[in-house]
Amino acid sequence: MQVIPAIDLRGGRCVRLRQGDYDRETVFGEDPAAMAGHWQQEGATRLHLVDLDGAKTGRPANVEVVRAILDRVGIPCQLGGGVRTRETLEAWLDAGLDRVIVGTQALKDPDWFAQMAERHPGRLVLGLDARDGRVATEGWLDVSTVEATELAGRFDGLPLAAVIYTDIARDGMLEGPNLEATEALASRLKTPVIASGGVGSLEDIQRLATLPVAGVIVGRALYDGRFRLSEARTCAGEEPKTP
Repeated sequence: MQVIPAIDLRGGRCVRLRQGDYDRETVFGEDPAAMAGHWQQEGATRLHLVDLDGAKTGRPANVEVVRAILDRVGIPCQLGGGVRTRETLEAWLDAGLDRVIVGTQALKDPDWFAQMAERHPGRLVLGLDARDGRVATEGWLDVSTVEATELAGRFDGLPLAAVIYTDIARDGMLEGPNLEATEALASRLKTPVIASGGVGSLEDIQRLATLPVAGVIVGRALYDGRFRLSEARTCAGEEPKTP
């Protein structure tokens, strides 16, 4: 299981929100590119970037910051937030991102999302952000009536790189991921599932590693120093234990 540090961008800074609430923000760094370099140095094999301003407005916002991150690191980066058009999606891919995450637009226009997935096989990720099992959109500001598992099932035959499943109620709270919902989703899909939201301890990493998930995104726990990235990678089986 791959451990993927998260870098959430808002106003050009590295921040974390609690439960997706834009009024409950903690700033963890003024230089996201330096933070990206730090995680690469610590052993990260992939970074998860979120354009929080873009997610809210529906168009890219932290473009220069993302470019600075891509210039700084040599590991694959994936980004979500505000990807609602083909032009935006392809501009991000052309900028050097390995994967682009689409959430809101996949729900709003499934046919468009399917076309983009076929056009860019292995480069798109479905972002499934759920509150009480239902998909949330527009930077988590709106909750739909669509079940997360139902939406994921619709797209399971597409050449997607992964599905990222986030339980919003857990995100940024350090209270543990929603293991039951994550396992139910991962067991149902052929597409690799990446867990996100709620990881607060190495025990959480160990529990997730027993599930059929391909990766886990970790944010606040790393920034708070609850454990080191190398420790998390060892628990996940990504990094072998030293003799």
